[in-house]
Amino acid sequence: MLSIPASRPNAYTGSPLDRAGEKRDDAEFIGAALTHPDTLFAPVWRARSLMKGVAEGAPEAVLLTGGAADAVRMADGPWAFLGLWEGRPVFAVDCSHADDPLPLLPEGMGAFTDLRQVAGLLPPGEASVLAHARGLMHWRTKHRYCGICGSRCEPRSAGHVMVCQGCGAQHFPRTDPAVIMLVVRGDSCLLGHSHRFPNVTMYSTLAGFVEPGESLEEAVRREVKEEAGVDVGRVLYHSSQPWPFPSSIMLGFHAEGLSDEIRIDPEELKDARWFSRDQLRDHQALGFSLPRADSIARRLIEDWLAS
Repeated sequence: MLSIPASRPNAYTGSPLDRAGEKRDDAEFIGAALTHPDTLFAPVWRARSLMKGVAEGAPEAVLLTGGAADAVRMADGPWAFLGLWEGRPVFAVDCSHADDPLPLLPEGMGAFTDLRQVAGLLPPGEASVLAHARGLMHWRTKHRYCGICGSRCEPRSAGHVMVCQGCGAQHFPRTDPAVIMLVVRGDSCLLGHSHRFPNVTMYSTLAGFVEPGESLEEAVRREVKEEAGVDVGRVLYHSSQPWPFPSSIMLGFHAEGLSDEIRIDPEELKDARWFSRDQLRDHQALGFSLPRADSIARRLIEDWLAS
């Protein structure tokens, strides 16, 4: 089985930000940046990002400055320093406490939209920044109390550390690793249909979370065996994709299928099948669909087809 390189970057990658981690504990720098008129703020409202042009099919991120940023910050939600974009500080700010944040903004600033609906249409750098802001704000809003003693936590390091006011424990943003894999055997690949898929005709790659004490290759083999009953041999890395919905990173692989028989776990999958290259290329005529074009699952399939 040949190693198949990624043909192009995945969605939510290619961030234009210098994360400037050394600035996070510089109180003077952060204080000045928060009030500087050129500083950019990426607002997050109930896990949605501010964009304009969505209805026209040409979405673009809306980053706030000056008075508009001040108005959103007055919602008194969590914030965090994301980094520098061409030298300009960029912060994420959560305004979920407001029932409707749009009246806080000047007219024509767009609307809050689910990033997953439009990520493939956004400029790559903008999608990455919005995903970064969404993921960090989710962590901030969901980790206000210590998981050790239950006391309230306070932010430090410009929003990147939560420190317990009771026991002093430090808590850091969490990213859960998940493997996603296209299993290949001869001229066919294994795709499954999950009960969770909103698209009733879609077949996609198998995926699952990495368990404690498990290598990525072991996770690939275990998940495929558990979900589809297929044995896996070689496992070759392809690429990764941040997936802050809410807090994962998808680690993509191509894997060698060693057995043909499929025995699905009915709690995980509704169906699983081996598909030939010709069937995948003609999937619309055959009545089934593939994952969205901006997903790493689709990249794994397309790069295998092109190999």
